[in-house]
Amino acid sequence: MSTNANKLILEATGLNKSFGAVTAAKDINISIERDAFVGLIGTNGAGKTTFINMVTGYLKPDSGRIVYDGQDITALQPRDITRMGICRSFQIPQLYNSLTVFENMMIGLGVVLHHAGRGGFFSRGEALVPGSEKPLHVVAEEILARFDLSSYRGRPAQILPGGVRKLLDIAMTMVASPKILLLDEPTSGVSAEEKFGIMDMVMNAVKTAGATVLFVEHDMEVVSRFSHRVIAFYDGRVICDAPPDVALNDEEVQRYVIGGHRAQG
Repeated sequence: MSTNANKLILEATGLNKSFGAVTAAKDINISIERDAFVGLIGTNGAGKTTFINMVTGYLKPDSGRIVYDGQDITALQPRDITRMGICRSFQIPQLYNSLTVFENMMIGLGVVLHHAGRGGFFSRGEALVPGSEKPLHVVAEEILARFDLSSYRGRPAQILPGGVRKLLDIAMTMVASPKILLLDEPTSGVSAEEKFGIMDMVMNAVKTAGATVLFVEHDMEVVSRFSHRVIAFYDGRVICDAPPDVALNDEEVQRYVIGGHRAQG
């Protein structure tokens, strides 16, 4: 018989973080269930990115504890946390601009091999990827196809449209077979016509991989459509944690996050 504890993949308890006189996180308590799609909302400086940076090890909380899959990761370094299965994409895509889309994927997979002790960053395409036990070049092509990027495989990353760059950045996080994927504003810089298509593709790929998703987003249409649950931040604290229809109509969320404009969708 499974317990609620077995369903939880991430627990943050009593997280506090200050930068001088500025409080960036104030007694943050968040529990995330496996396979959830969670939207993190709030104005700039509300504490969303600070929370993600603490979970991924880029910031250490002044106090509090972070437990991932039953293990305390509070003091671990980002590289070790990534190896355990917590991966992230960034608001500004972290790509090798002079290399092609395919070469970016091969380097990402080479890093996975290096961490697994099976080769270096520039391993040959015949090397086998842990988990799938398929050659690097085969896995690279499969991931590109999953994100509808195959037609761009030979193009340098620096000339890609904004939406394609976003997709490539997110696709590269999938090479490590993450258990938790943290996305920082996945539709930022993407046209209104592209945003739903990009999110559909990302969420379908994540579902196939069986990962849990936390995504920071300012577009309330995207939040409403793709979240199972919404966590709203304001002034370094959580002001609401509820299903989208409840959270986006919460009085404090309306006042401090949405600004009185009711979310559509």
